Amino acid sequence: MFTGIVQDQGTVIAARRSDRDMTIVIQSSVFDEMAVGDSVAVNGVCLTAVTVSPSQIEVNAVAETLSRTNLGDLDESSTVNLERPMSASSLFDGHIVQGHVDGMAEITQLETEGESVRIRLRTPPNLGRYLVEKGSVTLDGISLTVAALTDDGFEVAIIPHTLAVTNLGTREVGDRLNVEVDVLAKYVERLMS
Repeated sequence: MFTGIVQDQGTVIAARRSDRDMTIVIQSSVFDEMAVGDSVAVNGVCLTAVTVSPSQIEVNAVAETLSRTNLGDLDESSTVNLERPMSASSLFDGHIVQGHVDGMAEITQLETEGESVRIRLRTPPNLGRYLVEKGSVTLDGISLTVAALTDDGFEVAIIPHTLAVTNLGTREVGDRLNVEVDVLAKYVERLMS
């Protein structure tokens, strides 16, 4: 389980594609105490370290993961948001994040508001029902608050700190972000059906 509080921005140093899968090698100081088999959220996607060396890991993304996430867009020198799983004794900032991406949202507008940025996103129609104004949402592994709902998606307001410590500061109109809706909304829907 994760919290959506990004610990570091890693650099992709290799992105090797096979017929349906992808192997990604990422460099970051957050890996210094990782072991093979440990989990890590990469742009909000829970992946398993298959090789570990100082400041570097290798992970695999299968076809299902590539079809639902933006990991297939990665290439050498891409920057990714990273978070290690929370421990039972750690502070619980952010919100409950599983690392199970529900789909992708496309940035349709970036609007500067002082030193902050307001991002408007278009989401797949099946995700809209899980979004509520002032509710939680995860974008590329970042725990955020829905600032407003729109006809085809939602908006978030990004503070300068988040722009500086995540890859949101480099995103542009047309980019696709991984979306994980609040898991509590999905459980409520399932229980009510």
